[in-house]
Amino acid sequence: MSKQKTRCTWAGSDPLYQSYHDTEWSVPCFDDQRLFEFLILEGAQAGLAWITILRKRANYLKNFDDFDPRKVARYSQKRIEKLLQDPGIVRNRLKVESTVTNAKAYLLMQEKHGSFSDYLWNYVDGEPIINHWRAINQVPASTPLSDQLSKDLKKAGFRFVGATICYAYMQAVGMVNDHTTDCFRHSEVKQLHHG
Repeated sequence: MSKQKTRCTWAGSDPLYQSYHDTEWSVPCFDDQRLFEFLILEGAQAGLAWITILRKRANYLKNFDDFDPRKVARYSQKRIEKLLQDPGIVRNRLKVESTVTNAKAYLLMQEKHGSFSDYLWNYVDGEPIINHWRAINQVPASTPLSDQLSKDLKKAGFRFVGATICYAYMQAVGMVNDHTTDCFRHSEVKQLHHG
């Protein structure tokens, strides 16, 4: 019988959570469209459990044109009203409206920096921060770096990008490896960083 893999405790027993934890979380992402997707999903999560967002992710992809920022930036008020009728996403007006605002700000960032990925990874000099937390309760909710990113994104016109959201975002896209040291993904993800 194969030994049970040790995961970060937050991955729990839900197969969707485990799959996300095992294949995506903390994996360095340099793809602009994926980076936009995570920015929107992390903002949508504010005040909710991440599993709620994972369960709605397929609907988000369908409803938001696979998170193509060029398309989302052109959504009309009529389109927003239609989205707010869909139980497949988080029906919070401010969050839905912020996807359009954020798409516009995102496109300006791409224009200014060549890519959003270049802009974002500059915060960590292109190399992920590898932490060595032994327990989940040691992992911070935000850091001075996520505070700075939050300030800069707000200044650039983004919404739903508070310091805590920004830190969760940095974890999700692999700017930070916050897998606990007993988790099988800690060393695997660490290899990806330098691979």
